[in-house]
Amino acid sequence: MSFNIGLSGLYAANKQLDVTGNNIANVATTGFKASRAEFADIYAASKLGTGQNSVGNGVNLAAVSQQFTQGDVNNTGGILDMAIQGGGFFVQKGSDGSLEYTRSGAFRSDKDGYITNNTGTSRLQGYAADANGKIVKGGLVDLQVSLSNLPPKASSTVDSTSNLNSSEAVIDQVAKPFNPSDTSTFTTQYSTTLYDTQGNSHPMVQYLVKTGSNQWNSYTLIDGVNPNGTPISGTGAVAPVASTLSFDTSGKLTGVVTPPSTTSNTTLTISDWKPGTVTNGVWTANGAAANTSGIAVNMASITQYNSASYRNPPVTDGYATGQITGLKIDGSGVLFATFSNQQSKAIGQISLASFNNEQGLQPAGSTTWKETYASGQPGYDAPQAGTLGSIVANSLENSNVNLTNELVDLIKAQSNYQANAKTISTQSTIMQTIIQMA
Repeated sequence: MSFNIGLSGLYAANKQLDVTGNNIANVATTGFKASRAEFADIYAASKLGTGQNSVGNGVNLAAVSQQFTQGDVNNTGGILDMAIQGGGFFVQKGSDGSLEYTRSGAFRSDKDGYITNNTGTSRLQGYAADANGKIVKGGLVDLQVSLSNLPPKASSTVDSTSNLNSSEAVIDQVAKPFNPSDTSTFTTQYSTTLYDTQGNSHPMVQYLVKTGSNQWNSYTLIDGVNPNGTPISGTGAVAPVASTLSFDTSGKLTGVVTPPSTTSNTTLTISDWKPGTVTNGVWTANGAAANTSGIAVNMASITQYNSASYRNPPVTDGYATGQITGLKIDGSGVLFATFSNQQSKAIGQISLASFNNEQGLQPAGSTTWKETYASGQPGYDAPQAGTLGSIVANSLENSNVNLTNELVDLIKAQSNYQANAKTISTQSTIMQTIIQMA
């Protein structure tokens, strides 16, 4: 029996050396989780029990458990490098269609734009985004970075904050009718860039004329002509239509009236815009269209105070076509593509998986694990949801192996091996003595 006890001890010590050696070998492996050899003693039991004086039959390897503690997160600068700060696993789909789970966030893009692991054998899973950049949390999909151009969007809204100087002199519209070429016929002007359905840019200029106490006229020209394309001078000229802005005694806008409508509100709606180009003073349609619902110019933030006239940069939802120039990933795992037209659009969101029993996961190599009956079914959700961690972009999670502890464990395993070998040697010596006495 002593030989068997010693042999079990040698086997256990050897497994401890294997586990420790594997930890040391993977000290620089991204997302690696250290393992721990766990042992249990052996007793030869009968139906009536082991007995009070039973010595035992040695030791066996009960389990090799993984330690899913957080590894250090270090910045790498890689565009698609990601680390999880907290709980959860990245979800990958292998070439055979099976799902894998990993803490290694060393991802890259393949020739088709799909985000894959560093070997290109598995695709990162997440949630898709619709054409407007809204995340759709349906089933998991292969995340892809599309290299196609961002289609243009026709302008539909214009919003900004501005002030009209209340101390400006009143301009007599009869004596000095509005003329965009004559600065003495208007008080100030604001310019905004609009876009048609083909992404062509068009300057919209609003000319403000103080016509009385607490009252201003606003003339809107696009490409230097009326919004419907009619010229304001020369053959076929049509005088621009003035919108009347009224202010109260506190300098707050009370309403805007644009003929032929008599309705007063704080939104100037341009519904008759026809995009075109002006060449040598002649306007021609360019084949594009305006937003079907018109352009809503928000005038609510205009004030009339005794200070210099100003206008904050306008905000419009239109833009020209753009090429992808970069990728940003926020803490919730949303992938934002940035484009050459200064636009940013969500193209997908990373999904993380969680398990009731992480120790039940089956190691599958390449720093991945697979679901088992013991681990339970995975739960999928976006980062920062519930107990799931956040995504740290341009970073990787280091191995959680503590090299100092592993070297100490290595010495202990070596000592255990030597001690168990000594028990076998001692038992052999005793047997030889007994044989010589016989």
